[in-house]
Amino acid sequence: MKTLFTCHYPFDVNAGAAGVTWRLGQEYQKLGHDVNYYSLDDVPPIHKLARFSAFPIFVARQISQLLDQQAVDVVDASTGDAWMWATLFSKFRKRRPLLVARCHGLEHIEHLEYLEEAQRGNLRLSWKYPLYRGSIRLWEAATSMRYADVVLLLNQRDRQYVIDHLGVHPDRAHIVPNGISDAYLNLPFEPTPAQGEPLRIAQVSSYIVRKGIQYGTPALNRILQRHLHVEVSMLGTERPIEEVYAEFDPAVRDRVKVVPYYANNTLPTLLKGHHIKLFPTISEGFGVALVEAMACGLAPITTATPGPLEIVQDGKDAIVIPCRDSDAIEQALDRLIGDRERLDRLRRNAYSTAQTYSWSRVAQDNLRCYEKALSP
Repeated sequence: MKTLFTCHYPFDVNAGAAGVTWRLGQEYQKLGHDVNYYSLDDVPPIHKLARFSAFPIFVARQISQLLDQQAVDVVDASTGDAWMWATLFSKFRKRRPLLVARCHGLEHIEHLEYLEEAQRGNLRLSWKYPLYRGSIRLWEAATSMRYADVVLLLNQRDRQYVIDHLGVHPDRAHIVPNGISDAYLNLPFEPTPAQGEPLRIAQVSSYIVRKGIQYGTPALNRILQRHLHVEVSMLGTERPIEEVYAEFDPAVRDRVKVVPYYANNTLPTLLKGHHIKLFPTISEGFGVALVEAMACGLAPITTATPGPLEIVQDGKDAIVIPCRDSDAIEQALDRLIGDRERLDRLRRNAYSTAQTYSWSRVAQDNLRCYEKALSP
């Protein structure tokens, strides 16, 4: 099978959607399939916003060229990438590849969460936001899903939304998880420190509003002030170190470590000696970093958002707290810091859960969705 993956981001394999796309393609190749990738890196060097908005045109042209060479059977496109092909270019083709719309986190849900944060005063939306991101872009994403043969989503809420509000037929909407690299599987499990011994909390995410920093950081400040044996690591912030440090009280900054960027294969090393994964996100399609941290032996404290709820169960392998609740974050951290037996149990169960998310299994799930759609 010949598959073209498209992704409307620079093709950084250490980044979210692009990294997921690349790893899935690698598994397809191991199974003997031909794989091509098309991303913003393949678009002529024009203004960044122009490249992004014109990307569906370049995708349509790329599909046409591959069809001329009989070099594509499946187009697996991030939502919004292939609407131009589906609505216009494909009408002039007798042969059409299977069109898959892959949602890395439904933009319509993200849009609703942004509006909520703006109303709460935590986010200032640019005047340009409603001109494209909050309007045309949502239409493009919806159109690409309506016209797709298969729509792949990461959680139940996203699936139900596209069925109820975007006109996607239930038979075409499927939930498929993301996976983690084999390098994260079966790592040595570090023992949980005894009561009173140092404890480390990790937050692995970009330092942005969507990741819930406006709720998580105040809670971490209070925890650090009260528990002098606790340390915090902020990994993958994508923000300058001094900007993140400025959010913490000067009295606790010596126990805060900030790593703006890291290569994905170095995360297990960065997480050595850590015990709790804080994930206060307000909108998440899935949460690969959550599973990666669990595979490294960290007990998650995560919000009750659709992505994490596909992965963990409260009280079994995580503490699940209400979204947008700084006090709940603080209380959950307090409970685990003060109850090492419970922390150890959650860590071990989370570690076990993470072992089921191999990319090889996820690739097979994806291919079964293709094959079902391709069968008569």
